[in-house]
Amino acid sequence: MQLQVQRLRPTAKFPTRATEGSAGYDLYAALDEPISIPAGAIQRIPTGLAVAPDRTDVALLLMARSGLSTKHGITMANGVGLVDSDYRGELLVPLINLGTQPFTVLPEMRIAQLVLMPVLLPSLIEVEQLPKTTRGIGGFGSTGK
Repeated sequence: MQLQVQRLRPTAKFPTRATEGSAGYDLYAALDEPISIPAGAIQRIPTGLAVAPDRTDVALLLMARSGLSTKHGITMANGVGLVDSDYRGELLVPLINLGTQPFTVLPEMRIAQLVLMPVLLPSLIEVEQLPKTTRGIGGFGSTGK
């Protein structure tokens, strides 16, 4: 599989994997100058990149970086960003500051990870009733003690 990567901004840094075992590619802030995110605020950070997988049966997932979240309370406002295989616009990362202090995003700072996952697209069948299971409709902690 190949993923074509287009730089849309001169400050865009090409995605990288930190180690041979890394599941995701680090994405970097494509900024001309630092941006401050006040506590409780959300800021869309540009990556300066657009991508195109050579297959349509994949999804691109934008995921938070654990270091930013555990050290600074910076995570993604939407949890995980889902990028469809046919999207060709710039990858933007909606960061939220869950900390108590402002956080400054610096140019070329690693801000998220890009992970590609296979997508299953089943035929949808409307039914009157779903098959029974032992669990049934129990949810939200129903299997715990």
